[in-house]
Amino acid sequence: MISEFRSRFNQLFRPSQYEALLATLHEKCESPIGFRVAETPIFLPFTLLVELASSGAEMARALVGDAAYLAAARQAIPAGYCLPGQTPHPNFLTADFALIRAETAQNGSENPSGLVPRLVEIQAFPSVYGYQQVLNAAYKKTFALPDSLGTYLGGLDEGSYLGLLRTTILGNHSPENVVLTEFDPLNQKTLPDFLVTARRLGIKVVDIRSLKAEQNRLFYLDESGRSIPIHRIYNRTIADELIARDIVLPFALDHPWEVEWAGHPNWYFLISKFSIPWLAQMPGRFPAVPPGVFLEDFLEGDGRQRLIAAGVSLPSQIRPDTVYDQLLLKPLFSFAGKGIQFDPTQAQLDAIPQSKRGEFLLQQRMHFEPTIITPHGLTQAEIRILYLWPDGGELTPALSLVRLGRGKMMGVDHNKNQQWVGASSAFYPIGQI
Repeated sequence: MISEFRSRFNQLFRPSQYEALLATLHEKCESPIGFRVAETPIFLPFTLLVELASSGAEMARALVGDAAYLAAARQAIPAGYCLPGQTPHPNFLTADFALIRAETAQNGSENPSGLVPRLVEIQAFPSVYGYQQVLNAAYKKTFALPDSLGTYLGGLDEGSYLGLLRTTILGNHSPENVVLTEFDPLNQKTLPDFLVTARRLGIKVVDIRSLKAEQNRLFYLDESGRSIPIHRIYNRTIADELIARDIVLPFALDHPWEVEWAGHPNWYFLISKFSIPWLAQMPGRFPAVPPGVFLEDFLEGDGRQRLIAAGVSLPSQIRPDTVYDQLLLKPLFSFAGKGIQFDPTQAQLDAIPQSKRGEFLLQQRMHFEPTIITPHGLTQAEIRILYLWPDGGELTPALSLVRLGRGKMMGVDHNKNQQWVGASSAFYPIGQI
């Protein structure tokens, strides 16, 4: 979006540089990259990144401090996944934003760019904190980007970022007693991030199914077969995947184990798409939040009227074949865009059993504005802010992550067989700080 950097990058780009980028990532991560990496980073004004970071942080603090919201969200946690020992706040947070076309800024003043941010999703779950730092450095080195371009947020630099990440994940424990757990981690697309994080922090990557339980403690086996007590778990296990695959663990998650969680599992549910209808009902407080309602409220309550009052255009006639082309149907706790349905019909909404309707959200569809000039045409960008929130510390925006795409959805799985799309980075001119 900063034209001087965009045009210079495009002019100097050579396909051989992209091959070098992928080779560097493979080397640094010690693993193939299982998702598409974009040929280009993007170049954003620092003020825009600060605006996004501040907006996401304000939303998170409001949710964490709202007892009524937390009580309602807690009721939505599936049986067996509400764990004891919940921390006062999440350790990790991500907020995804789209840029959409608008005539005026959120405060009503003229907006020269005509672009305003809208929240796509907010989630209290770890993202690729290790891999993203490697990707940023690889872009900078491979394409000889100037030192005047930065990537860290929150006043951080390379050293303080790694220090904050270490504190957030390890807490006060020895790396030997901290594990990164995931279901079948060696076959996850996020394996490069697992390996980078484990190497930098000195912790082990462990399949959650291999943990051993003795009395109230959990253990893992090291390379020599020794049983090592676990004091803290860096939780990368997505509950939705366990539920969808009907995975039975060798221990009960909701037992009061003598273990700390870096990313307590409850927060995956407490700050999620479940929060969007709540945030949307706070008039004027969070203008970046698009209108959204729970499916059960849309079909059985005042949800339809609330969407119309918020400016969403809905069909006046309600028939089984009525199409809601301005709405998205989203499962509340799905990850990476799974289960999202465009243009749902009334019949499809009605077909969801009444007992399941509280598990879905209807949200206003946002039309990402293509803003990135590439050799393959204008491309859309989704910008994710990655936050760290150590125990007893402050919520800090640390890095941004970008997805580039030209399809309906922005996830890397939804932009295959294309070029100049995929996982990317955002750089800003340091002089703007």
